[in-house]
Amino acid sequence: MERGFFLVLEGVEGAGKTTQARLISHWLEELGIPHQLAREPGGTLLGEAVREVLLESDGLEILPETELLLMLAARATFVRQVVEPALARGEVMVADRFELSSLAYQGLGRGLGLHRVRELNAFATGGVHPDLTLVFDLPVTMGRNRQDMAGKVQDRIEGEGADFLESVRKAYRMLAEEDGSVELVDASLSEAEVHRTVREFLRSGFPELFDPGRG
Repeated sequence: MERGFFLVLEGVEGAGKTTQARLISHWLEELGIPHQLAREPGGTLLGEAVREVLLESDGLEILPETELLLMLAARATFVRQVVEPALARGEVMVADRFELSSLAYQGLGRGLGLHRVRELNAFATGGVHPDLTLVFDLPVTMGRNRQDMAGKVQDRIEGEGADFLESVRKAYRMLAEEDGSVELVDASLSEAEVHRTVREFLRSGFPELFDPGRG
């Protein structure tokens, strides 16, 4: 059996990546393509527990180094219990966040350094790397407005403030320029337009898998 395809969706808060991940999953179901959809941190019992600590802990001081190591602990489990089995079955693995989040949020946003984060991430993942990462790019103010309109309560990281989130957005854009497996998607368009863009990109870039004749 051929190895599956690892697709990751990234972006700042409010960019719509979680919605697009769900829409991609529905599309793959229509195409009859076996796939898995999971979020990160999360996707496993340990990952969900770490997620609650990192995002929902009220008043708990979490140092940047601690934040990174907790993320990577969850990721190590996620890779071995979710990603690798899905790829071994020849499925499409769709992940809502993965390694690029650590580079953008902790490596550059928190100032821990890209080299250090890359080394630690490689240890956690065993070298597993996405075939494609789509970064949904959106101005921070627009993302926050979307969240406010949806009535979303900010989590710990979202509450860091606009300056921090803007530094993360710039980090994503820089990382996308440096890595050929990372593509920017204009997330300022409507939900339907963004999804249409994603479909066309996958079909044209990977026709052997996302065959236009089946869509």
